Amino acid sequence: MSPAEPVEPPEAAEALPAVAPRLRELRRRASLTLEAAARTAGLSPAHLSRLETGQRQPSLPTLLALARVYGTTVSELLGETVADRDSIVRAADMDPTRAGGWTYWQAGAQGRGMQALRVHVPYGAQGDIVRVHPGEEWLYVIEGRLRLSLGDTTHTLAPGDSAHFDSLTPHRIAAAERGGADLLFVHTLLQSPATALCLGGPSQGEPT
Repeated sequence: MSPAEPVEPPEAAEALPAVAPRLRELRRRASLTLEAAARTAGLSPAHLSRLETGQRQPSLPTLLALARVYGTTVSELLGETVADRDSIVRAADMDPTRAGGWTYWQAGAQGRGMQALRVHVPYGAQGDIVRVHPGEEWLYVIEGRLRLSLGDTTHTLAPGDSAHFDSLTPHRIAAAERGGADLLFVHTLLQSPATALCLGGPSQGEPT
């Protein structure tokens, strides 16, 4: 059964014009075939091929998946650099990136074992995507209300609430209010290109 392809909203098509050749370069650097990389990221080979040729642009969850598969960071996928792995990230240097309807800012240096993001999740964006992958995630709600599904249980988080969970637990993240939600998001970066990931629609055995 082929993995379900995530639905990319129209606005993502113009968000990341230079990411396609970088995706192809990083896959080849990891010595992965198109089929192997797509399978590991939970994508179909046809969908990954369209991402690499610029016919489609990846959402933020897809970028996170591919970053883990290639043993790199979202920053490198987007061509962003942080000189000498600086420990301090200034607010003025946090340029917003929009992908898959989400807006996010890199809040940490690249090349670390964890990646830190400040994220705005708009209402209705990717709320039906189930994520399953090795690692850990921590999030803290700054503003708005967030709907977090962990396995068969759904939680509503208010400002000041946080969650820390194993990423192998099938999980969904969505804004619970029309104004969206703002959060701090930290996840581990696993370096192994063989790591099994699943980003996309619900697959067999996962909750719907």
